[in-house]
Amino acid sequence: MRVLVTGGSGFIGSHVVDRLRADGHEPRNFDLRPSQHGAVDTVVGDLLDPDAVGRALDGCDAVVHLAAVADVNDVVADPARAEAVNTHGTSVLLDAVRRKRTPRVLYGSTVWVYGDGASGQLLDEDAPLPPPKHLYTATKLAGELLCETYGVEHTILRFGIPYGPRARASTVVAAFVGRALAGSPLTIAGDGRQSRRFVYVEDLADGVVAALTPVAAGRTYNLVGTEDVTVSEIADTVRELVRDVPVGHGKGRAGDLQGAAISGERAARELGWRPQTPFRAGVARYVGWLTEQQRTPRAATASTIDGRAAAVLRHAPGEL
Repeated sequence: MRVLVTGGSGFIGSHVVDRLRADGHEPRNFDLRPSQHGAVDTVVGDLLDPDAVGRALDGCDAVVHLAAVADVNDVVADPARAEAVNTHGTSVLLDAVRRKRTPRVLYGSTVWVYGDGASGQLLDEDAPLPPPKHLYTATKLAGELLCETYGVEHTILRFGIPYGPRARASTVVAAFVGRALAGSPLTIAGDGRQSRRFVYVEDLADGVVAALTPVAAGRTYNLVGTEDVTVSEIADTVRELVRDVPVGHGKGRAGDLQGAAISGERAARELGWRPQTPFRAGVARYVGWLTEQQRTPRAATASTIDGRAAAVLRHAPGEL
C-alpha cells in the first residue's frame, strides 16, 4: 500500500514513515522540507497549496494526516495562521482526497478534545465532548468534524501525549531530561498533579499503521498509554533515571488542563493494538537516545515553520 504522511518529516510523522516501511508499505512524505531520518519518497510543499497536495496524493491508497501547527507558543503567537493551517489545511487535503478518490484518510487528532472529563470516569470514544479550552484543540475538533462531513472514508485517531526519540527539546519529558542531564533544577508549573496519558512514540506509530485495516473505516480510536502520569511523577522518574536534581514549583498556567482518564480499549479490541512501553521504560529509552545524539550532534529533527502555512506536527497544549 502506498501511504502519504503529511508532516512526515516531524516527530510523530517520521516514526510513522519508519513503521510503514517496516510493515512493507510504501510511505510518501509531504512536508515543507525533506525528512532528516532517512531517504523517503517526498513531495515538498505547503498544506494550503491544493496543487502541491494533489501531487502528493497521486497514486496513494491512503493518507495519514499529521500536519498541523500544534506548538502552544506558535498557536498563541499567530492564532490566525494556526487556524488556517489546521482547519483550512485539512479542508484542502480532504477536497483533494475527494477529487483523487483516495480510499482512506487517517486523521491525527488529540485526547485534549475530552477536556478534563468527569472526575473518576474513564472516557471512551463515545463520551460527549466539552467546548474546547484551547485554540489548538478547537482546530483539531474542527478537523474531526470536517472528516465526518466531507464524504470521504476516514478514521479519526485521538493521540495521547507522545514522547520519545526525535521529540522537540521543549516538550515536558525532553525538557526535564535535558535539564537533569545539565544538572539544573526542574520546575513544575502549579502543584504537579496534572495528569497525562503519555504514549511512547514508536508504540503510537504502530497504532497509526494498525488503523489502516479495513475494520477501522468510519471509526474513532484513542491511541493512549495505559498509565495516567502526573507532572510530579515525570519529574521523579527523570530524577531516578538521570540525576537527583532539585525540584521547584512555579505558578500554574491559566487554563491548564488537569487531564482526563482516557480508555484505549476500543483500539485493543478492534485493531489489536496496545502500547507496549511502560512510561519509565520509555523515558529510559529516550535518555539513551538523547545521550547518543549528544555524542554525535545532528541537525534539528522537527519540521519547521518558515513564515508560510506549515506542514508541522508538534505537541498539544497542556503538555508542559
